[in-house]
Amino acid sequence: MTTGLHPGGPPQDPRPTGNELLPRQERVGHGALPADDRTRSSVITARAAASFDPVGRSVATARSFVRDTLQGWGFADIVDDAVVLTSELVTNAVVHAGTAADVLCLRSDDGVRIEVADRYPEREIPLQASTLSMGNPDREGGRGLQLCAALADRWGVEYTPTRKQVWFLLDLPERAVGTRTAGPSLPSHLLPLADGRVRVAVVQIDRTGAINAWNEDAEELFGYAAEQVIGKPLTDLAAWPHTPGTSTGIVEALQLSRWEGSYGLRGASGRVTPVYASHLRVRDTDGEPSTVCLLVRDHERAVLQTPLRVSATDTTTSSEGHASDSFEVFIGSPAPDDLDGLLQRTVERARDMLDADSAFLLLATDDETELEVRASTGLPSARQRFARVPVEAGTGRYGSARMPAVHEDLTAVPGAVPLLSGTGMRSVVMVPLKVEGRLTGSLGVAAESPGRYSNEEALRLQFAADRIALAVESARLGELERLRRGSLSFLVEASDLLAGTLDRDQTLALMAQMTVPTLATWCAVYTIADQASDPYLSYVLHEDEERIDGLKALLSKISPPDPVPTPGARVWAAPAEAAHQAALRTSMRSLGLGGQATVSSGIGTTLATAGAVGGETVVLPLVARNRVIGMLTLGKPTDEHFRQEILELAEDLSRRAALALDNARLYSERTAISQSLQRSLLPPELPHIEGVEVEVIYRAAGEGNEVGGDFYDLFPIRDGAYGFAIGDVCGTGPEAAAVTGLARHALRLLAREGFGGPAVLERLNSAILDEGARSRFLTLLYGELWPQEDGSAILKVVCAGHPLPLRLRQDGTVEPAADPQPLLGVMDDLELYEQTVTLDPGDVLLCVTDGVTERREGTRMLGDDGLTDVLTTCTGLTAGAVAARIMRAVERFASDAPSDDMAILAMRVPGLQKD
Repeated sequence: MTTGLHPGGPPQDPRPTGNELLPRQERVGHGALPADDRTRSSVITARAAASFDPVGRSVATARSFVRDTLQGWGFADIVDDAVVLTSELVTNAVVHAGTAADVLCLRSDDGVRIEVADRYPEREIPLQASTLSMGNPDREGGRGLQLCAALADRWGVEYTPTRKQVWFLLDLPERAVGTRTAGPSLPSHLLPLADGRVRVAVVQIDRTGAINAWNEDAEELFGYAAEQVIGKPLTDLAAWPHTPGTSTGIVEALQLSRWEGSYGLRGASGRVTPVYASHLRVRDTDGEPSTVCLLVRDHERAVLQTPLRVSATDTTTSSEGHASDSFEVFIGSPAPDDLDGLLQRTVERARDMLDADSAFLLLATDDETELEVRASTGLPSARQRFARVPVEAGTGRYGSARMPAVHEDLTAVPGAVPLLSGTGMRSVVMVPLKVEGRLTGSLGVAAESPGRYSNEEALRLQFAADRIALAVESARLGELERLRRGSLSFLVEASDLLAGTLDRDQTLALMAQMTVPTLATWCAVYTIADQASDPYLSYVLHEDEERIDGLKALLSKISPPDPVPTPGARVWAAPAEAAHQAALRTSMRSLGLGGQATVSSGIGTTLATAGAVGGETVVLPLVARNRVIGMLTLGKPTDEHFRQEILELAEDLSRRAALALDNARLYSERTAISQSLQRSLLPPELPHIEGVEVEVIYRAAGEGNEVGGDFYDLFPIRDGAYGFAIGDVCGTGPEAAAVTGLARHALRLLAREGFGGPAVLERLNSAILDEGARSRFLTLLYGELWPQEDGSAILKVVCAGHPLPLRLRQDGTVEPAADPQPLLGVMDDLELYEQTVTLDPGDVLLCVTDGVTERREGTRMLGDDGLTDVLTTCTGLTAGAVAARIMRAVERFASDAPSDDMAILAMRVPGLQKD
């Protein structure tokens, strides 16, 4: 639907005005003057237009549009007739003709003209003659013109090549000059209640929806100074829909020429104050539009509300024979899928019908054991929304919501209606909503004076409830279906996100971010390390980041909830009570009642925190593998409750989150163990060798691996002698790392026992073969190093199947420093020998594993020649610089991550340093 409304002034498009109000080609209904004798009509002072799609729900939306428009103009006297006629004409267009419908409302001084146009001109229009026959009144379609003839003061039909338009004119009743609406004189005890000082907040909203005016009464009502709210969008403060006046939202309502209804405004304390509002769209001399909002507290709505409510005893009908019962006007008004609008209008009409001070409507849960408050009006607070009460509150018929009940005075039966405790209501009548004998809800109205209602009022309310029950249940089922679809999508997305990480801290953050603000206003996650540990506050999140620190400080001061493994959400009152006490103490200190008066910037933070956690707080256990590993705490701001469907969704989420959190914990523990074991396979540190520079670079392949099949070692054997080794076990991963540990520790033990290089490797070969099926072949370069006094170094090396060590001389030449010999772990009898190498000052010995030489990019491989070419460029570099240049060359050779372990051992003899 698209709408456009304009306040006073001439129409904005070339629509007929003045004596052109009636179209050229028309069929004139009863009461219409002949075309030549028509009197000049008054100038149009306002217009409202809307277009409706060719779908069934458009009929209800069109009725709501016309009703709200005429009530906004103050024409309540003709609303019923206008709605009935519009409904029939729009039905003809969108249902029977199957085209879109355009509705135009024109206001003049003496009446309202409504035009309904469709785009199906081929439809047969009955001709009018002296013997007019409108067909069978009981047939499905075609009653629109029949009703126009019966109800409208004038009506007609206009044809064009592309559309057909039916219009009707409703004259306003005669009133005294200057009177817009009036009510009878009433005794004082029947006048509406208001505080001694009625405050009317005046708020002006610019075209962008931002506040640009805020009067003193607004400051008193809501606690904000003007400078705090000027420039902020009204939507930041509004709790919508509290009482929607249309099937849209507050943004759309601010665009209407006039609107009246209820919603909530969140005050500086965090509380939502129910207000009754009257909006008027105006424009300044420059044509800039804005909306003026008059606001009073909801229970003082009589100050602004028009038209006046119908008396409970007024059951008469209008002269045209139409019932004035407000439910007659109401039925079908909201769109079928607008459950909140349907419920809120139901309670408003029920209150008006019985001239009550408040009304409320509760819907039954799926198991029919509890009722959930879904709409209320006239109650002093919105805290009741989504609050739950048992269906069976006590013994007898008055303790069950399944039967009508009338309480003449609630003070005589305290607690009979928990919903009304502390509200000042004395008399109440409640009736069930049933569909096919099944309880679906409960509707009640209440008054502040006792003895207001009897069985007669209960019968009237039950009749209305029976008429609306099916529509409510249908809309509720539609809402549940949409919610369940959304819940399924939400849980699928949540599962994907939780499964995508094994990091504990990230899992905690995801848990909180998925619940806020989708399920709750704030969230806290407690974790339990083991059964002997107390719950620990691990993560806190609030939809307003400025509230997180205050919330965390508050929760840190109170005992955590008990880790009860019972599934489901349970209410936790401690945060709200602690916040209330802290706010009370702070307020008393600021007033000097609890000690010396102080003015502290922390007062605002304390009060804001109290408002943030003052609503319902629930705790859901995080249970994984039959153990409570934490608690998920969800909270609402002051006076707000969780709806049952949200709690069920949160319970499903908590089960998934608990398993993800426990998986992250197990992964972290196993990773820590693995890394600790892997680190034990590497040398703790490299020894300092006088006269020799040593540098090692090690890279294990695979995520999370610190040690693989490659290894290195450098250790002292005896005074002046050092052993070094670099090897490669077949394969990678834990199996290769096990052989790595065996080789490294065996080398140290055998070398320190005095065995030479060949003997050390032969005994290591036997140890590897003794491993049987777990054995793996091993390539190994082992050597012993003796630094010399002249600045050189002597090495004795054995190269058992390993890539040959390379010697870089000072002149840039590179040559192998050993001969190849058989690898280990294959044959029992090995005949190995050692070779002696002398490193002159400035020489470098480079030892690598095959992960370096076999680095590949497609079909290319770095190889021994490529390694030699890189080493040739390292003349004059330190051992560290040589190792770094080799690694850099290996990494740049290919773009993919290395698939094999790599180790680089570089030793350089710098020579004697001159003084």
